[in-house]
Amino acid sequence: MRIAIYARYSSDHQSDASIEDQVRTCQAWIDANGHTLSEVYTDHAMSGASLLRPGYQKMFEDARSGTFHILIAEALDRLSRDQEDIAALYKQLTLAGIQLITLSEGEISELHVGLKGTMNALFLKDLAIKTRRGLEGRVRQGKSGGGKAYGYDVIRKLDEAGEPVRGDQSINEAEVQIIGRIFHDYIVGKSPRAIAIALNQEGIPGPSGKGWTASTIIGNRKRGTGILNNQLYVGKRIWNRLTYRRDPVTRKRVSQLNPPDAWVITDVPDLRIIDDTLWLEAQRLQEARTRATRPDKGPDWRDRRPKHLFSGLIKCAACGGGMTLISRTYYGCAANRNKGTCDNRLTLRLDRLEDAVLLGLQEHLLTPELTETYVQEYVREVNRLQAEVTAIHEQGAHRCHTLDRQISNIVDAIATGEPATALLDRLTSLETEK
Repeated sequence: MRIAIYARYSSDHQSDASIEDQVRTCQAWIDANGHTLSEVYTDHAMSGASLLRPGYQKMFEDARSGTFHILIAEALDRLSRDQEDIAALYKQLTLAGIQLITLSEGEISELHVGLKGTMNALFLKDLAIKTRRGLEGRVRQGKSGGGKAYGYDVIRKLDEAGEPVRGDQSINEAEVQIIGRIFHDYIVGKSPRAIAIALNQEGIPGPSGKGWTASTIIGNRKRGTGILNNQLYVGKRIWNRLTYRRDPVTRKRVSQLNPPDAWVITDVPDLRIIDDTLWLEAQRLQEARTRATRPDKGPDWRDRRPKHLFSGLIKCAACGGGMTLISRTYYGCAANRNKGTCDNRLTLRLDRLEDAVLLGLQEHLLTPELTETYVQEYVREVNRLQAEVTAIHEQGAHRCHTLDRQISNIVDAIATGEPATALLDRLTSLETEK
């Protein structure tokens, strides 16, 4: 039997040695059972809450093509901590005739998927609640709840017991000078884009260590993002302004603005670096210059956002950055336009780019050899989907046959004079399921 191993770790407190330990213990099981190792799939420092892992995706692809007979892992939560994802993986492996085994639970069945998946989901929820509770307690003490704000340094020190003291910050005087300059430049009439370009041309690194952009300066007033909207600069720390959730379809983290009564606001006067006069003037000018072109509600904005065939796929040949629409019909280098860090000022019409690329694809891909390969892959995929639908249909037919037999037995029991109260409830439940 060909055996595949999957190993993963996600915690900052773990390392590649964790992967080696998982593979070693799984290899010992394979040797003890006289099987052959076929492939090892690994994901390093990646969360089990997401399926966007290269090792997992490669394993999933090989499973569908029949590369191995058994998949083994240290525990079910190494594959995923999401109940829905575990159930989907188990269905796909079962359909492909692949056995799923973990060293912790043994051979996985529907019972394991249901119970262990629920336990993993509860573990993640419980961990999130405890982490959130700890962060809120730290913030209410005037400390940082995480992240690094531009203008401040993280103070790293140990307490009497030798444990790290978290959440303390100090003012970075060099960055404070840049923040004051940004506020003054904005008030005298410079646009956020002009400010960002000037900072980049002087070689001043941005908050992320990379170049400045207009969004780094202006951010979003309602969400408190951007240099001009960070209330920590006036001695107020705001925590829990945003909630982050994972979109079940795209698997991406999306943020949602919490109501103001859910925010945790603490005064930290020792971290103030901007006076009230400067702050209020910057806020007033933002209000006066704001255009209602991008609503705060995500779905409305996404519905109106133009999408094009090669959005996000075009790169600048000079700097390697992205090419974006700088007008309705022309692409240009985003780094040149927004940061001033690239000298490429060439533009390209949207329709000409699409025509050229599509014509090239036609010429290079519509060959007899590639067409035959496409037809073969298409037929195989359709057959796989049909087999999956057939299997589901057969399961449903078998269940219906069982339900008919159970319903008939209950009807016979009622006819012979058995107490009908409990039987009628059971009969109703079976008929509803059928």
